[in-house]
Amino acid sequence: MDDIDRKIVALLRQNARRSFQDIGSQVSLSAPAVKRRVDRLEAGGVIKSYAAVIDPAAMGWHTHAVVALYCEGRMSGGEVRSAIEPHPEVEAAYTVAGEASAIIHLRAADTQHLEEALERLRDTPGVRRTHTQVVLSTLFERPVA
Repeated sequence: MDDIDRKIVALLRQNARRSFQDIGSQVSLSAPAVKRRVDRLEAGGVIKSYAAVIDPAAMGWHTHAVVALYCEGRMSGGEVRSAIEPHPEVEAAYTVAGEASAIIHLRAADTQHLEEALERLRDTPGVRRTHTQVVLSTLFERPVA
């Protein structure tokens, strides 16, 4: 991966619907040359997918929480994933080193919905307890450059 590939990836991260012609004009390549590079980046697993980035608040999900999840015994990462993946409020989940089994990002419409989601999570077999911190405001979120 060279500097031109990095610029192409950065431009696609800003707007994945950008045309190869537009990208080419910014990296001094023809549209077909950009397409070949993008195809190579996709085949090499650098570009995994394209997605629409949605504002959760615009979809009615105004409450955001970071939750430490504590599970029973020695649940594997796969078992933790199976336990929490069915909950639509879970936006992301990470296994971590430390006391907690995982850290999850949870989105909800409001605090009542958040409470209901947490109760359902706690009722999930294998989940012992949670420790929740409600996000008051997002200072910034930075994608990997």
